[in-house]
Amino acid sequence: MRTDTNDSWLERALAQPEPEDETARRILDAGLEQFTLLGLRRSSVDDVAKRAGVSRVTVYRRFQTKDRLVEETLLRELSRFFQRLDVAVAGLPTMKERVVEGFVVALRHTRAHPLFGGLLRLEPEVVLPYLTVQGTSSLSATVEYLTGHLRRAQQAEGRPVEDPRPLAELMVRVAVSFLLNPSSCIEMEDADQARAFARRYLAPLLDA
Repeated sequence: MRTDTNDSWLERALAQPEPEDETARRILDAGLEQFTLLGLRRSSVDDVAKRAGVSRVTVYRRFQTKDRLVEETLLRELSRFFQRLDVAVAGLPTMKERVVEGFVVALRHTRAHPLFGGLLRLEPEVVLPYLTVQGTSSLSATVEYLTGHLRRAQQAEGRPVEDPRPLAELMVRVAVSFLLNPSSCIEMEDADQARAFARRYLAPLLDA
């Protein structure tokens, strides 16, 4: 894995998700399809190159290593996830409502996503290094993304100015725990159940 800072991951995830290079877009599309169908462990750069209709040299020129290709594929999907999340919560008037609906959308989207959901079910031990809260990762970027939303809510709603990062990380860790291990005494099978959980346990954390 590369050693970009968390801020760099966030900046890249919030930027335009599609690379300007048409060949790079085609390779990422092929990577998404390949990794979704066969997982990371059983997929090679050659497989992605064949699916994209390019040579393996072309793939390596743009992404250098398989790890880089996997990272960029995940990063593009993370960028699309952030965009979808922003749209879902943009019209809600309070941060509590946005936290609740954001939790629901995040769970539903990740579970249903062919790559994220599929890899978490089929190859959790392989994908976790790419999706760990520690270090330079997509979940670290998610913490930063939520931190920014919480900080803006502090200003807009006149809340005490405190560092919202620990709260953001706690919320992300809670969501991740349900993604990685959905079996629980807490019912979370549909959107209404997830919404009820978030209202009862997550939204009050904003006032803690």
